[in-house]
Amino acid sequence: MMKWFPRWAYLLLCIFLIGAIAGGCQEGNFLTPPIQTIGATLNSTAADREPRYSYNGRYLVFSSDRNAQRGIFLYDVQQRRLVDVPGLNLPNVLQEQPDISADSRYIVYISEQFGKPDVFVYDRQTMTSKRITENIIGEVRHPTISGNGRFVAFESNRSGQWDIEIYDRGPDVEPSLPIESSQPPDPNQPSPTPPQ
Repeated sequence: MMKWFPRWAYLLLCIFLIGAIAGGCQEGNFLTPPIQTIGATLNSTAADREPRYSYNGRYLVFSSDRNAQRGIFLYDVQQRRLVDVPGLNLPNVLQEQPDISADSRYIVYISEQFGKPDVFVYDRQTMTSKRITENIIGEVRHPTISGNGRFVAFESNRSGQWDIEIYDRGPDVEPSLPIESSQPPDPNQPSPTPPQ
Protein backbone atom coordinates (compact mmCIF):
# COMPACT_ATOMS: atom_id res chain seq x y z
CA MET A 1 0.00 0.00 0.00
CA MET A 2 1.36 3.44 -0.90
CA LYS A 3 2.26 5.78 1.99
CA TRP A 4 0.25 8.72 0.60
CA PHE A 5 -2.98 6.69 0.56
CA PRO A 6 -4.34 6.47 4.16
CA ARG A 7 -5.31 3.03 5.38
CA TRP A 8 -8.87 4.11 6.28
CA ALA A 9 -9.39 5.48 2.76
CA TYR A 10 -8.17 2.19 1.28
CA LEU A 11 -10.64 0.24 3.48
CA LEU A 12 -13.52 2.52 2.47
CA LEU A 13 -12.63 2.08 -1.20
CA CYS A 14 -12.59 -1.71 -0.79
CA ILE A 15 -15.99 -1.69 0.96
CA PHE A 16 -17.45 0.52 -1.78
CA LEU A 17 -16.11 -1.69 -4.58
CA ILE A 18 -17.33 -4.88 -2.93
CA GLY A 19 -20.79 -3.33 -2.45
CA ALA A 20 -20.90 -2.13 -6.05
CA ILE A 21 -19.89 -5.54 -7.38
CA ALA A 22 -22.46 -7.29 -5.15
CA GLY A 23 -25.22 -5.07 -6.55
CA GLY A 24 -26.08 -2.84 -3.61
CA CYS A 25 -26.80 -3.30 0.07
CA GLN A 26 -28.36 -6.75 0.05
CA GLU A 27 -26.64 -8.21 3.11
CA GLY A 28 -27.77 -7.98 6.71
CA ASN A 29 -30.74 -5.75 7.44
CA PHE A 30 -30.59 -3.69 4.26
CA LEU A 31 -33.66 -3.81 2.02
CA THR A 32 -32.20 -1.52 -0.63
CA PRO A 33 -32.74 -2.83 -4.16
CA PRO A 34 -29.86 -2.45 -6.60
CA ILE A 35 -29.69 0.55 -8.91
CA GLN A 36 -31.72 -0.01 -12.07
CA THR A 37 -31.29 1.53 -15.48
CA ILE A 38 -34.67 0.53 -16.94
CA GLY A 39 -37.98 0.50 -15.06
CA ALA A 40 -36.37 2.07 -11.99
CA THR A 41 -38.37 1.86 -8.79
CA LEU A 42 -36.54 3.06 -5.69
CA ASN A 43 -33.05 3.75 -7.02
CA SER A 44 -32.17 4.81 -10.53
CA THR A 45 -29.05 5.98 -12.31
CA ALA A 46 -30.12 9.59 -11.50
CA ALA A 47 -29.87 11.27 -8.10
CA ASP A 48 -32.51 9.85 -5.73
CA ARG A 49 -32.73 11.69 -2.40
CA GLU A 50 -34.69 13.29 0.46
CA PRO A 51 -36.51 10.14 1.68
CA ARG A 52 -39.32 10.41 4.24
CA TYR A 53 -41.37 7.52 5.67
CA SER A 54 -45.10 7.32 6.40
CA TYR A 55 -46.02 6.53 10.00
CA ASN A 56 -45.89 2.73 9.73
CA GLY A 57 -43.00 2.61 7.26
CA ARG A 58 -45.14 1.25 4.45
CA TYR A 59 -44.57 4.21 2.12
CA LEU A 60 -41.46 6.20 1.32
CA VAL A 61 -41.68 9.54 -0.47
CA PHE A 62 -38.54 10.95 -2.11
CA SER A 63 -37.30 13.26 -4.83
CA SER A 64 -35.45 12.09 -7.90
CA ASP A 65 -33.75 13.59 -10.95
CA ARG A 66 -34.95 10.73 -13.17
CA ASN A 67 -36.95 11.60 -16.27
CA ALA A 68 -34.55 14.53 -16.89
CA GLN A 69 -36.12 16.71 -14.17
CA ARG A 70 -36.48 16.69 -10.40
CA GLY A 71 -39.81 15.28 -9.24
CA ILE A 72 -41.56 13.59 -6.31
CA PHE A 73 -42.03 9.81 -6.16
CA LEU A 74 -43.87 7.49 -3.78
CA TYR A 75 -42.53 4.00 -3.12
CA ASP A 76 -44.47 1.12 -1.55
CA VAL A 77 -41.85 -0.63 0.58
CA GLN A 78 -43.96 -3.77 1.07
CA GLN A 79 -44.83 -4.21 -2.61
CA ARG A 80 -41.40 -2.90 -3.76
CA ARG A 81 -42.88 -0.68 -6.45
CA LEU A 82 -43.62 2.94 -7.23
CA VAL A 83 -47.14 4.21 -6.55
CA ASP A 84 -48.83 6.48 -9.08
CA VAL A 85 -49.28 10.10 -7.97
CA PRO A 86 -51.29 11.56 -10.89
CA GLY A 87 -51.03 15.32 -11.29
CA LEU A 88 -48.23 15.76 -8.76
CA ASN A 89 -45.24 16.16 -11.08
CA LEU A 90 -45.60 18.85 -13.71
CA PRO A 91 -43.48 18.94 -16.89
CA ASN A 92 -40.49 21.30 -16.77
CA VAL A 93 -41.13 22.23 -13.12
CA LEU A 94 -38.69 21.52 -10.29
CA GLN A 95 -40.35 19.72 -7.36
CA GLU A 96 -38.42 18.54 -4.32
CA GLN A 97 -38.13 18.32 -0.49
CA PRO A 98 -41.16 16.05 0.12
CA ASP A 99 -42.67 14.87 3.38
CA ILE A 100 -45.65 12.59 3.98
CA SER A 101 -48.54 12.35 6.45
CA ALA A 102 -49.19 9.35 8.70
CA ASP A 103 -51.27 7.23 6.33
CA SER A 104 -49.58 8.62 3.18
CA ARG A 105 -52.67 10.53 2.02
CA TYR A 106 -50.99 13.97 2.01
CA ILE A 107 -47.60 14.84 0.52
CA VAL A 108 -46.08 18.27 1.17
CA TYR A 109 -43.30 19.50 -1.12
CA ILE A 110 -41.55 22.49 -2.69
CA SER A 111 -42.42 23.40 -6.28
CA GLU A 112 -41.31 26.24 -8.54
CA GLN A 113 -44.52 26.03 -10.57
CA PHE A 114 -45.10 29.79 -10.28
CA GLY A 115 -41.48 30.90 -10.80
CA LYS A 116 -40.40 30.83 -7.13
CA PRO A 117 -40.18 28.10 -4.48
CA ASP A 118 -43.60 27.52 -2.90
CA VAL A 119 -44.98 24.94 -0.48
CA PHE A 120 -47.70 22.69 -1.91
CA VAL A 121 -49.84 19.96 -0.35
CA TYR A 122 -50.88 17.07 -2.60
CA ASP A 123 -53.94 15.00 -1.65
CA ARG A 124 -53.70 11.44 -2.97
CA GLN A 125 -57.44 10.94 -2.60
CA THR A 126 -58.48 13.92 -4.72
CA MET A 127 -55.26 13.88 -6.82
CA THR A 128 -54.95 17.66 -6.45
CA SER A 129 -52.29 20.03 -5.14
CA LYS A 130 -52.80 23.26 -3.25
CA ARG A 131 -50.23 26.05 -2.90
CA ILE A 132 -50.17 27.35 0.67
CA THR A 133 -47.44 30.01 0.39
CA GLU A 134 -48.80 32.19 -2.43
CA ASN A 135 -48.86 35.22 -0.08
CA ILE A 136 -45.29 34.83 1.15
CA ILE A 137 -42.76 37.07 -0.54
CA GLY A 138 -39.37 35.48 -0.14
CA GLU A 139 -38.04 31.96 -0.21
CA VAL A 140 -39.40 28.87 1.51
CA ARG A 141 -37.75 25.50 2.03
CA HIS A 142 -37.80 22.18 3.97
CA PRO A 143 -41.55 21.66 4.53
CA THR A 144 -42.87 19.00 6.89
CA ILE A 145 -46.44 17.89 7.53
CA SER A 146 -47.96 16.72 10.80
CA GLY A 147 -49.02 13.09 10.99
CA ASN A 148 -52.72 14.01 10.82
CA GLY A 149 -52.14 16.21 7.76
CA ARG A 150 -53.53 19.41 9.30
CA PHE A 151 -50.35 21.38 10.03
CA VAL A 152 -47.46 22.22 7.74
CA ALA A 153 -44.19 23.73 9.00
CA PHE A 154 -41.45 25.13 6.79
CA GLU A 155 -38.58 27.61 6.72
CA SER A 156 -39.15 31.11 5.34
CA ASN A 157 -36.86 34.11 4.96
CA ARG A 158 -39.58 36.75 4.58
CA SER A 159 -38.39 38.54 7.74
CA GLY A 160 -34.85 38.85 6.39
CA GLN A 161 -33.59 35.74 8.18
CA TRP A 162 -34.60 32.08 8.12
CA ASP A 163 -37.53 31.46 10.49
CA ILE A 164 -39.96 28.59 11.08
CA GLU A 165 -43.52 29.14 9.83
CA ILE A 166 -46.51 26.98 10.82
CA TYR A 167 -49.55 26.78 8.56
CA ASP A 168 -52.91 25.45 9.80
CA ARG A 169 -54.87 23.83 6.96
CA GLY A 170 -57.99 24.10 9.13
CA PRO A 171 -60.28 21.85 11.17
CA ASP A 172 -62.19 20.71 8.07
CA VAL A 173 -59.19 18.88 6.60
CA GLU A 174 -59.87 15.14 6.64
CA PRO A 175 -57.33 13.65 9.06
CA SER A 176 -54.57 11.36 7.91
CA LEU A 177 -54.52 8.83 10.72
CA PRO A 178 -51.91 6.12 11.29
CA ILE A 179 -52.76 2.74 9.83
CA GLU A 180 -51.60 -0.14 11.97
CA SER A 181 -52.54 -2.92 9.57
CA SER A 182 -50.39 -4.05 6.68
CA GLN A 183 -53.07 -2.98 4.19
CA PRO A 184 -52.37 0.25 2.29
CA PRO A 185 -54.92 3.07 2.48
CA ASP A 186 -57.41 3.11 -0.36
CA PRO A 187 -57.20 6.63 -1.86
CA ASN A 188 -60.79 6.20 -3.11
CA GLN A 189 -62.18 5.74 0.40
CA PRO A 190 -62.61 8.62 2.89
CA SER A 191 -60.17 8.75 5.79
CA PRO A 192 -61.50 7.46 9.12
CA THR A 193 -62.82 10.13 11.45
CA PRO A 194 -61.09 10.58 14.82
CA PRO A 195 -62.99 9.55 17.95
CA GLN A 196 -64.97 12.36 19.62
